[in-house]
Amino acid sequence: MKVLIADDEAVVLEGLKYIIDWDELGFSICSQASNGEETLNKILNLCPDLVLLDIRMPRMTGIEIIRTARENGFSGHFIILSGYSDFTYAQTAIRYGVDFYLTKPIDEDELISAVTSVRNSIESERREKDNFNRYRENALDTILRNLLVGDVSDISPTTQRDLHLSAEVYQVIIYERYNQDSFRTFWNFAELLRVTNQDHNSFDHIILDKREVFLLKGAFAAERFDALLHHYDVNPQKGSPLDSLFLTYGRRVYRLEDVCLSYQDASTLLSRRFFCEPNQHVLGYQALPAQDLPLLPQESWNEQAPEYSRRLTDYIQTQNRTRIAETLRELESELYRTAAEISAIKRYLIDIYLQIKQNLTHSYSNMDIPFSSNAEIIGFIEKQYYLYEILQFFSEHFEMCMNAIGSPTSKTIIEDILYYIDHNYRENLKLETIAPLFGYNSSYLGKIFTREVGETFNSYLDRIRIRYSQELLSDRALKVYEVAEKVGYKNVDYFHKKFKKLVGESPAEYRKKL
Repeated sequence: MKVLIADDEAVVLEGLKYIIDWDELGFSICSQASNGEETLNKILNLCPDLVLLDIRMPRMTGIEIIRTARENGFSGHFIILSGYSDFTYAQTAIRYGVDFYLTKPIDEDELISAVTSVRNSIESERREKDNFNRYRENALDTILRNLLVGDVSDISPTTQRDLHLSAEVYQVIIYERYNQDSFRTFWNFAELLRVTNQDHNSFDHIILDKREVFLLKGAFAAERFDALLHHYDVNPQKGSPLDSLFLTYGRRVYRLEDVCLSYQDASTLLSRRFFCEPNQHVLGYQALPAQDLPLLPQESWNEQAPEYSRRLTDYIQTQNRTRIAETLRELESELYRTAAEISAIKRYLIDIYLQIKQNLTHSYSNMDIPFSSNAEIIGFIEKQYYLYEILQFFSEHFEMCMNAIGSPTSKTIIEDILYYIDHNYRENLKLETIAPLFGYNSSYLGKIFTREVGETFNSYLDRIRIRYSQELLSDRALKVYEVAEKVGYKNVDYFHKKFKKLVGESPAEYRKKL
């Protein structure tokens, strides 16, 4: 416990430091002061537990110091020292919550008794505060659990106020480790948001179903979370906070009773982590399947698995990488809209792959196609965390099969890629995501593409997109930004820049000439 000693007489000030054993009584002297202004400043800045204060001080009296400190929220204890035994002073001091009023010369035993009494009071206050905080945390934990499942019956206006649950906006966030094999300690969420969260004014935290759940409260916390998402909009750097985390977040709601909707969003997204892209660390409520798209029932797969196996077998035999890539993309889209458990999806993919293996082994029995054993294939697919890992496994193995069956040239692959671009330019195409579909490393494929086509992948993609945008600009019902979106540009300013570079004029100028 900290004690501040204040007296305008240097000899008294020095004597008060040694008249009793402060350490033995549980105190350490944090500072000293010799006038009223200095004393008040140190009280407000150091927040001592006890102030030993002379009532007659230059610049401000002891009573003025106490009154001003109380008005500024100071709740510590005071022991007044005075050369006067005036009852009026004592009465005024008591009114401001002074614990003891001792007259000079100070009696050592009397001072020890007063300090001991104050120490006991402070310890009692701390115990009560700890008990209240434990009670509050337990109550808050129970209320948060009810709140997340939609039960707000026990949350009165008083409870909202006492537990700091009242806010103009709410949002639920769930996070877990990005790498499930890692045991790295979580980052502090308050540090991530750069908020103090004093008295739970920015967010509440609870562990529910072994998951870290956070309830953001208020516009400031929501803005800080937006800033966090913006900061990590691209893939997070290795070693950065978000590099070790995977976040899901629900919609923002404006009533306490709707918090459960935000939690449902975040919880559903966490269960759909299987569908994330490579190095994706965040899933927001915008990534939930559209409500108007019916989720495919698992029963329909019994018919679809043989069909996918047949088609992919045909494309492997005909060396048709474009059709293989398109079919895998179609399969990915189909699975994204299913309501099945992840384990069921994996079994479905295992069925497709094993059927392809059986088809090719039967058709090319005289060839050595390097398939793994069924047990190895099943074990690999079941261990994968993400759908893209399984589909990449498919692509690499299908390429291996085609190499065993025939001898494809780089020219054939480039033609397939050009065909693929021509039919998928509206999508967010990247060489890094296309290359694995054709069984190639992105860096190596980029060199082949530039050599065969005469320009880089991105340059060719821009040219195709701009060519199609010129056709769309003839439709005056479409806004320029709508045309940009339809040809794959999310940023209309970037579309303007590319259009002017390739056409020599802006989209508006081009449309005017039509």
